[in-house]
Parts: sequence; C-alpha cells; structure tokens
Amino acid sequence: MANRNKTPGRIAQMWQVYNMTRRIDKAATPLILGSFLVPIAIAVAIGLVFFATAVLTLILAILIGILVGVLLALIVLGRRAEQAAYKQMEGQPGATGAVLTSALRRGWVTSDTPIAVNKNRDCIFRAVGRGGVVLVAEGPRSRTERMVSDESRKIARVVPNVPIHQLYVGPDEDSLALKEIPGSIRRFKRTLTKREVQVVEHRLSSLTSAMPIPKGIDPRKVRAGKPR
Repeated sequence: MANRNKTPGRIAQMWQVYNMTRRIDKAATPLILGSFLVPIAIAVAIGLVFFATAVLTLILAILIGILVGVLLALIVLGRRAEQAAYKQMEGQPGATGAVLTSALRRGWVTSDTPIAVNKNRDCIFRAVGRGGVVLVAEGPRSRTERMVSDESRKIARVVPNVPIHQLYVGPDEDSLALKEIPGSIRRFKRTLTKREVQVVEHRLSSLTSAMPIPKGIDPRKVRAGKPR
C-alpha cells in the first residue's frame, strides 16, 4: 500500500513554494514568467537570424533557450520566495530566532529559543561562530539595550577575550530588518577556530537556564520555508 505520508516530490514542493510566494508577492508571477520566456525568445531570434537553414542547429538553440529560461525562473523563484518568507515573518514574536536557525548553518551554533525575554516579549537570541558571540535583540532598542548589555557582561565573565557583537532587530530607524541578519553576522571577522567555537558554546550553554517562554513566542510557527 502506498505511503500516504511520504514527502512531496520536487515538483510538488516547488509548486507549494510558488503558491506561497505569489500570495504574498504579487510581482512574483510576471517576473518568473518573464525570466522563463525572455531567454527562449532570444534563442529563437538568434536561431532564425543565423541558423534559419540549419534545422538541427535551430532546434538546439531553442532547447538551450528553454534550459536557460528554466534555470533563471528557478533562481528568481528562490529569491522571491525568500523575500516573501521574510515579509511573512516580519513583526512576529520569535521570528529572529527562526531566521538565525534557518539562515546560519556552517560554522554557527544557533537556537530558536531566546536566552532572555522580558515582560513585553522582547527577546535576546544568541549565535556562536568563528566570528565570536553575536547577541541579536528583537524589539525596540529602548527596551532591549539594557538586556543586551546584561547578557554581554555575563558572557564576558565566562569567555573573556572572545568578541561579543550586538545587533538589534525592531522598529527603530537604525535597527536591522530580518533579511539583513544573516549578512550582518557573516561580515564579522573570523577570530575563533572550529574547536574554540565548540568550547565557547559549551561554556555559554551553562548560562542559559530553563525559562518559561511568554505566550505568543513560537519560533516553529514562523520558520522560513526554502525551496528545495
């Protein structure tokens, strides 16, 4: 008997991603369609001008145009889907943690569970990597700046001489948007080895005591989806 719970195929997954994207991004469909058709049109035009009498060459040129069109359409879909996912998560509690765990992979240890939360549901998330320790505050800076400073002091006592970076995500003019988090973190200069990252994370894990997460913060519900 067929497994009804099997994972959708590649085409089904892409269709799901497209449907999610077009609901949020109205410009996605014309852009994807244009990126598919333009290379084909160019290939046909080149074929008719230079290879009109060579049928096989003309067919080959059209096939190349189709392949290039499919590739460009997939690239555009991937980028628009990523932007749509960020737009969908914007403003939701815990979205910063979801971005950290989904966008930062190689060399970074992250969690979608905040290391500190206040009564207003402002959160502090932590990432540890070769660039050092990064504290990402989610919420107005006026409410989170002191929280970040407190966490920075705690971390400095446990792992001295390790760089500690502070980022802010929120409504303030100088705060980052969700989509800017991964790029900002990757730009930090690498100062730790892979082994040192493991040691730092192990020491810092002792600082994160179990805490009740305020109602409404469920990073699993706002995790960014990616086309495969």
